[in-house]
Amino acid sequence: MNSIDMHCDVLYKMQNSKGTLDFKDSDQLDVNLARLKEGQVKVQAFAIFIEPDLPSDKQFAAVLEQIDYYQKDILGKNPEMKQLKKWADIPELKEEEIGSFLTLEGVSSIGNELSKLDYLLDAGVMSVGLTWNPANLAADGVEEPRGGGLTTFGFEIVKRLNERKVFTDVSHLSVQGFWDVMKCASYPIATHSNVLSLCGHVRNLNDEQIKAMIERDAMIHVIFNPTFTVEEGKYKKVTIADLIPHVERLVELGAVHTLGIGSDFDGISTHIEGLSHAGETQNFIQALLGKFTVEEVEGFAFQNFINHLPR
Repeated sequence: MNSIDMHCDVLYKMQNSKGTLDFKDSDQLDVNLARLKEGQVKVQAFAIFIEPDLPSDKQFAAVLEQIDYYQKDILGKNPEMKQLKKWADIPELKEEEIGSFLTLEGVSSIGNELSKLDYLLDAGVMSVGLTWNPANLAADGVEEPRGGGLTTFGFEIVKRLNERKVFTDVSHLSVQGFWDVMKCASYPIATHSNVLSLCGHVRNLNDEQIKAMIERDAMIHVIFNPTFTVEEGKYKKVTIADLIPHVERLVELGAVHTLGIGSDFDGISTHIEGLSHAGETQNFIQALLGKFTVEEVEGFAFQNFINHLPR
C-alpha cells in the first residue's frame, strides 16, 4: 500500500555530514531511495531544519545549503525522485517515480523579511511551521516558558501562506500559538504529532486541539518517535502496538478521514521497534490493517492527504 510521509530530517543530516551520505542507499539515513522503495513511500516531505543556536546571520545561508543538497544530491543523482511544486503533480507521478517536496520547520532563518519567505515558497516549500521548540519573531514554540501566541509578524506570515495555498504546520507551536493559527490559517496541518492524553510529551496535541483540527477538517499525522508514544519512551522498548492506540484515539475523536503519517525519520535518536527506517513503513500499515478496514488504512496511508490538499 502506497503511503505519504509528511516529515523527515534527511536534509539536516546530510548537511551535518557535509555531503558524505549517499541518498541512494546510505544506511546512516533512515530515509533513502532504497528504503523509500522498500517501504512503498510514494511521496516524501523533506523538512528544512536549522538549529536555533546557529547565529541568526548564518541561518538563511544554512537553509539555502539544505535546498542545494536536496536539488543536487537527492533529485540530481536519483532520477526516480521528483520534486512536487504543486499538489496537482501527485497524480501525475509515474509508477517508478517517488514524489518529494520541501517543508520549513521554523521561520527563524528569515528574520523579519517576508521576501525571504517568498523566495523559499518559490523554491518549492509547501508547508511551513512558524517555530521549532523555542520562540522566534513569529511566535512562541512549545518549549518557550511564557507560552505566547503569534506576533504581528506571525500573522503576516500566515496570511502569506494562505495566499500561496501553503500549509501552516502547528506541530511545534505553543498552545496559544496553535489557537491563533486556528483563527487565521486557511490550511492548518499537524505534520508530526501524537496524542497528549496517551503520552504526556509537550509536543503532543491535547484532545481539545485535536477536536479543533477535526472541526477544521485539518490533517493530523502521527509520529514514529518513541518519546511521543509512551511515557519513558526514551528508556524502554517501544513497539508498533504502542503506537496503534494513538491512531485509535484520533479515530475515536473523529479523525478517521484526517489522519496521516509523519515519521520524523532522521530527526529522532531512538526508534519504535519495527519502524527503524522508511523501509519498514509497511510494518505499520500491516498493524493498522489488523485494527481498521482496508479503506480506512488506505486513507491513513495516502488518500486522506490527497483529499485535503489546498485548492
